[in-house]
Amino acid sequence: MLLQWTNYAKRLGDKGFKIMESLLLINDPVLNGFNITIELPNEGSKLDFEKELNGLLGHLKGHLHNHDITIDIIVNESFENKKNFNDQDRYNRLHEINPNIELLRTTFGLDLNA
Repeated sequence: MLLQWTNYAKRLGDKGFKIMESLLLINDPVLNGFNITIELPNEGSKLDFEKELNGLLGHLKGHLHNHDITIDIIVNESFENKKNFNDQDRYNRLHEINPNIELLRTTFGLDLNA
């Protein structure tokens, strides 16, 4: 589920919908049975997210072959981005999205600790 969620977010980002992409990737959604729960930081984010909800649901239902999926949105005004990324975390996330990043790193002799 998380892979398809990320793929959809990336597709939106590639189309220029960067705000929606960031809302989808702000934190990892929680899957409980057929229900997906996403926590957003404010009502404005929720409104923006709801505009794309049908497209997201359609994508997930089609790619996961499950038409019982639902998405609940929780607004948490005291929400803080729980992810504190160091260089290795960023690299791991990029590697999940595109494994070819390793080829780039080795080709140019890039070091994560530099």
